[in-house]
Amino acid sequence: MPRTTRIAALAAAGMLAALALPVAEGATTSTAPSTTADHTARLDRYYSQHPAWHRCDADDPATYQCATITVPLDYAHPSGRTLRLRISRIRTSTPGKRHGVLLSNPGGPGDQGLADPLQLKDALAKTVLQRYDLIGFDPRGLGASSPLHCGLTRNETDSTEPYRPYRATTFAKDTARARDIAAKCTTRNGSRLLPYINTRNTARDMDVIRGILGERKLSYIGWSYGTYLGAVYTQLFPRRSDRMVLDSAVDPNRFGRGTVLAMAAGAEPAFEDWSQLVARRDHTYHLGDTPAKVRAGFWQLVARADRTPLLYEGDDLDHQGRSLNGADIRSWMRWSFAAEPYRAARDIVTLRTSHPTDQSARPDTSPADPANDNAVGLNWAITCADNTASWPRDPARYRRDAHREKAGHPIYGDFAANITPCAFWPRGAEPATRVDNTAAALVIQNQWDPQTPLSSGRAMHRALHGSRLVYIHGGRGHTVYALPGAPACVTRTVDAYLTDGHLPKADLTCNS
Repeated sequence: MPRTTRIAALAAAGMLAALALPVAEGATTSTAPSTTADHTARLDRYYSQHPAWHRCDADDPATYQCATITVPLDYAHPSGRTLRLRISRIRTSTPGKRHGVLLSNPGGPGDQGLADPLQLKDALAKTVLQRYDLIGFDPRGLGASSPLHCGLTRNETDSTEPYRPYRATTFAKDTARARDIAAKCTTRNGSRLLPYINTRNTARDMDVIRGILGERKLSYIGWSYGTYLGAVYTQLFPRRSDRMVLDSAVDPNRFGRGTVLAMAAGAEPAFEDWSQLVARRDHTYHLGDTPAKVRAGFWQLVARADRTPLLYEGDDLDHQGRSLNGADIRSWMRWSFAAEPYRAARDIVTLRTSHPTDQSARPDTSPADPANDNAVGLNWAITCADNTASWPRDPARYRRDAHREKAGHPIYGDFAANITPCAFWPRGAEPATRVDNTAAALVIQNQWDPQTPLSSGRAMHRALHGSRLVYIHGGRGHTVYALPGAPACVTRTVDAYLTDGHLPKADLTCNS
């Protein structure tokens, strides 16, 4: 799930350490690297690289440096093919105060992280910057790091909604579309690349970065999907995990289909909360003076748009001039209810007075922009293959599940349960990661997060037994720390943890 509120909004978007064992500590996987001396020696060459740092771009500050390193395509066979990984840094630590490096991942899977140091330099407190050099990277298969491409069309990379609503009349087309996306990605990448694009290998790449930088341990900030990546790192490399901040967390033991179904479950309480907020401001929006009336009015609007799509003529540029049916409105508002509740109310007022339209947008079958093709293909590769067993292979199962989920979670249930390319995706090269360890992480979670709901944040907290949960009562939207408007309580707590390494004595509740 992408971190849609990017940190970019804040800025505008060695030698092998003798202590570094080159195999995952405690890794349990059928393709995990062996621990033989020969195998270790073959991995040593990756950990002992000396990156050639240089200015990333002529338009960037000279302090923002980039380098390219190599990592094994398959860590089980490190003498085989390699991938090129692009990494970046800004040295901000102060001599005498330096603690180490702070690596980050903005989410996705599919969000590039190479520019994170630029954005974090302007977002983090001075006390934190004094402790760390900021490190960014584009994960394998993405951006500047040996990107995969699937040859998708613009319609197949529609970033406004990767999941389709279930309709009996379109299910056959949805199934064919899902099968076609999987076939394109498989044909283009096949056994050459696709099986090795997974979170476990990205976590192993992170440890290579740690070793190359000469660090004994790795500190890390991850948002959204980045929380899962961080949790997998703690599972594979527990003794090398240092200060870990996991903001807006995924349930690490339900990654895959369970992640999407959690979004549907989380949309319902956010809708209830939104209807209460709007009812209290009936004098402004006139959408109903009780929560029940507000909700009834919303469903009447959805039914009307399903009969005849409505032309959106408001000021939201993402939807301006679009013809919206009821499913479009449900998908859009699932996010807005929690992230921008009063903006959602204004947009619904606009839609209620919008003109019906008979516009029917035809699928755009022209080639997708290469960057979009890469991001969407990478997203499916990890979402589908990290936990292959979570995705049924029988299309009929999706039909049944969509009926059930829509009945239980009317806002988004049929989107979450409908068929996706994962039904036809090649099985992953490794089993799903079971996260269950004592990592001393700090988990940050809004009450009304529409993307990674509160239940997911609590599940991450349970999986990391040494963690502390910072719960934002009344918090809305997705992602918190280092963003404008973050509660002072959250900022103070995370800054203190990154600065001195001490977790709060107990779980903490902050007010929004």
